[in-house]
Amino acid sequence: MVTTAPDPVQMQAPVEVLSEAELDRRRDAHEARVDAFVAPHLARRSERVKHPVHDFLFTYYSQRPAQLRRWHPGHGVRVPASRARAYAGLKGYVVDPDGTTTVGEAHVRAQRPLLEALVRLLRATAARPANLGCFGLHEWAMVYGLTPEEVRHADWPLRLGAEGTDRVVEGHRIACSHFDAYRFFTPAARPLNQLAPSAGDREAHEQPGCLHAGMDLYKHAFRLTPMVCSDLVADCFALARDIRETDMRAAPYDLRALGFEPIRVETAEGKRAYADLQRSYAERGAPLRARLVAECERLLAVADG
Repeated sequence: MVTTAPDPVQMQAPVEVLSEAELDRRRDAHEARVDAFVAPHLARRSERVKHPVHDFLFTYYSQRPAQLRRWHPGHGVRVPASRARAYAGLKGYVVDPDGTTTVGEAHVRAQRPLLEALVRLLRATAARPANLGCFGLHEWAMVYGLTPEEVRHADWPLRLGAEGTDRVVEGHRIACSHFDAYRFFTPAARPLNQLAPSAGDREAHEQPGCLHAGMDLYKHAFRLTPMVCSDLVADCFALARDIRETDMRAAPYDLRALGFEPIRVETAEGKRAYADLQRSYAERGAPLRARLVAECERLLAVADG
């Protein structure tokens, strides 16, 4: 619902009012950037064609394509009155007497539990050294003991077959630290993991070398919408998309027909290649994680105001 009364705390803080030209430029640039990924997904969806790699960010995570495509300037930046109609009815926004609109202080205060939880998790993850020894075997543990018809991506064959895949799992130390990967392990694979992460102890386990922790930066960013600028969300999405490709290249599936050459993590050479990519994603994710921490801290200061 649109709020017309000014927020007294918000009115005390200096804010930037975007010009029409600047808002249009940044919105159009954002839409063009994400349309490179959104448009193919929507085309496949209309044709009922599934993509085991590129659909993941739109089906596993709760943010829908239209939400990713919408550009938000973030709290502290006002939309000019001439463009306010596009934002005024959206959750979190308030309309001020001069006709401009921005994310209101009341919305930021209401998000305090989310902000506090996120900043704790992000800080804990950033403080932990990157573990580069998991070799993407979480995807293998998700199909361990299953028949080819039972696996999640049953349309795509297992490179080593069911028995060969099981032998890889049984012949390696499985050390998945990410709950949202571990919870999809088959019942037979769960006891083989060196850890037993749960939804309630993420801060104790998540580490920056984990591909899923890197992908989740996108989730953390869009959960802060519309309080943070969508440019940050898009930056995290771009990293998550690259990580997803590596995640599935290292998986037991044969996706060469889609153009994805496998990373053969069952070999020493494949393990080295995977660890190198893990390291590069950890390095790319570090500044994004720091930006998210800074945004949480900024917004918590607003909530305290």
